[in-house]
Order: sequence, then C-alpha cells, then structure tokens
Amino acid sequence: MNLVFVALFAALEAVTGFIAIPLPFSPIPIVLQNMMCVLTGLLMGPLWGALSTFLFLALGAIGLPIFSGGSGGFARFLGPTGGFLYGYLIATLIAGLIVGQPKFDKKTPVWKIILATVLAFVAMYIPGSIHFSLLLSKSFKETMALCVLPYLPFDAVKAVFCILIAIRLRKTMALYVFAPKDVETPNNEKNSKLDEKEHSGSGK
Repeated sequence: MNLVFVALFAALEAVTGFIAIPLPFSPIPIVLQNMMCVLTGLLMGPLWGALSTFLFLALGAIGLPIFSGGSGGFARFLGPTGGFLYGYLIATLIAGLIVGQPKFDKKTPVWKIILATVLAFVAMYIPGSIHFSLLLSKSFKETMALCVLPYLPFDAVKAVFCILIAIRLRKTMALYVFAPKDVETPNNEKNSKLDEKEHSGSGK
C-alpha cells in the first residue's frame, strides 16, 4: 500500500510541473511543483515522502518531461534552476521529519504543521539560490531580486494551502495508509471482511 502512494505522490508532483507561469525578468517560473513536494512530506512523512520526491526527480533526470514547463533530462539539474530541484527533496524531507509519519492514534499539532511548511519552503530556497548565484555569477542582492523576493507572496499562498490540506488529510492518511494491520480502521475492517469471505468461499 505504501509503495502505491509513493508512486501516486510522485505522479502528482510530476503533473503539477505542467502548471508553470514564466516571469519576464527571471528564468525561474512560478510553479505548483514546489507546493506538491512540501505537501508530500507533510502527508507521507520523511521516509515515504522523500522516496516519492526522489522517484519523481529520478524519472525527470532520465528524460521524462515532468519538470516545470514540461521539460526533463539531467541537464536541468545543471542549469540555473537546478538547485531548486535539489531543494524539492530537501523540502520534502524537512517537512516529513518535523511532522513525522501520520499516526492514527496521535493528532499532529497545528503549530508543527505550520513550522514544517515554513521551514520546508525556506529550505528550498537555499540550494536554489546558491546554485543560481554561482552558475550565473550573481551578487547576493541580484540573487534575492531574481530568485527569492518576487516569489515570496506566491509561496506564502501555497504554504497556506499546504497547511490547510495537511490538517485535513493527515488523519485520513493515517487511517487508510499507515495504520497497522492489527488495528481496527475502516480500511483494515474492509480487508478483513474480504479475507473472511474468501476463506468461507474456499471451504465450500
């Protein structure tokens, strides 16, 4: 089940790459992909979330056109925006480490979800800005003007959506994805009934 959701979240990260709004003054577009990578960490936890984002990045690296604007290939990691791709994995991992894997018997405090979201978005900017600055020989001021400041309002809105979605869905993920098999949940109860039906049918 976990591997199914690993693939699902990797696919969602890929799909959001087709939503990209270019800016005339910067090679970095406004994307939803960074939001999805943070959300993956919030909903899947550090291990499975990082695995999802790693799978997404690996598929893009081998040439699938799933990065922003429908591009792909390892060359994207070496280009001006390549640092942000590394940042996606870091952001997913940080978000997941702070909130942890969803647990059916433990509610995650809202403050933790907020902290995880904010730090994940901040962490994403660090490798992205450093890579951009070194590759294009930009000063700190120029890098901030091209890579950070114009995107803060948009990322603030995306962060709010991440927080609201995570608050809503972490319990659902805990019940249907991460709950132990020996614990009674709607999903486990359904599987148990199917098993009983199969056993009773085989005994006839």
